[in-house]
Amino acid sequence: MARIVRVDLVMVDLKPKVKRVDAIQSFVSQETPIVRITDSDGVVGTGYSYTIGTGGHSVMALLERTLAPAIIGRDAYDIESIWRDLLFLTHATTVGAITAIAMAGIDTALWDLKCRKLGLPLHKLAGGAQKDVPLYTTEGGWLHLEEAALVEDALRARENGFGGCKLKVGRPLHEDVRRIAAVREAVGPGFEIFTDANQAFAVDEAIRRARAYEGLDLGWLEEPLPADNISGHIRLSQHTSLPIAVGESLYSVSHFREYLQHHAASVIQVDVGRIGGITPWLKVAHMAEAFNVAVCPHFLMELHVSLCAAVPNARWVEYIPQLDELTTQGMLIENGRARPSDAPGLGIAWDFAAIDRMAVEGSRNTIQ
Repeated sequence: MARIVRVDLVMVDLKPKVKRVDAIQSFVSQETPIVRITDSDGVVGTGYSYTIGTGGHSVMALLERTLAPAIIGRDAYDIESIWRDLLFLTHATTVGAITAIAMAGIDTALWDLKCRKLGLPLHKLAGGAQKDVPLYTTEGGWLHLEEAALVEDALRARENGFGGCKLKVGRPLHEDVRRIAAVREAVGPGFEIFTDANQAFAVDEAIRRARAYEGLDLGWLEEPLPADNISGHIRLSQHTSLPIAVGESLYSVSHFREYLQHHAASVIQVDVGRIGGITPWLKVAHMAEAFNVAVCPHFLMELHVSLCAAVPNARWVEYIPQLDELTTQGMLIENGRARPSDAPGLGIAWDFAAIDRMAVEGSRNTIQ
């Protein structure tokens, strides 16, 4: 039995390579907490999570002062037990984004450590259901871009074998319809178009817009309403034939259960970094499978590719390059499909020299 003897913490602030604007915000910074856990055999597991510009220092403080000290001396294989104990330890701040993001850093590091000790890649240890997963791109669909740029990116994605693209919505309705229609005309019927409102609408406006979007053959309408408005999503789902996608702004397994039980969503976008790690991610994915609902996770493609390959109901991986500056090798893509790494661990080839070089001042801490 190998005990946890050391936890190293650091945070890197990554700047997006392209301008990212949606209906409610601009994504200008990605604070990336990185957790390295060492056991008494000398094996190290590396995990991470992220914010989109705020809260990173609060996440690091919670890791340093509360979560990391609590796992010193624990059996590194007891991942489920550790996750539940940390959840109870932070019960005064759960359900909440800061706590879930911090717990994700610990949990992903423990899964990486376990995979490395067993000599298995994550996609095999967690299930081994699929060899690869289709990709769709979001990077060329941001709200500030004009029609010509949207069309150009969608055509490029199709040429590269991708199965679809995502367009942000939230401009005046006639502009949204015109932009989507331009892309649909360019790519034809054999290419998926997804839309994302980033929680921008009220229920009446979401119903109105869904009705206008229905004739454009969309794969889904994502986050049309605030994520905590379950009753609104129920009402919307009853008024449209469009698949409704939710999940990136949910931080609890129970919240996903309520959506599924009430048929308030038909696509689940559970995010490892926001649900609290791989442990709860797998619970949500398998629960969605029991409801015959697809999992199409949000962001974190470098990690989600392995988890999508682990479960049978994962339908898409979202292409948004995130870790290029911190890795020595990117995600493997073949004919527009993402393939998980067969190397032991999460499948992420970390560049620790780059991490050290780009570390936010004052963010390094060691607990032992």
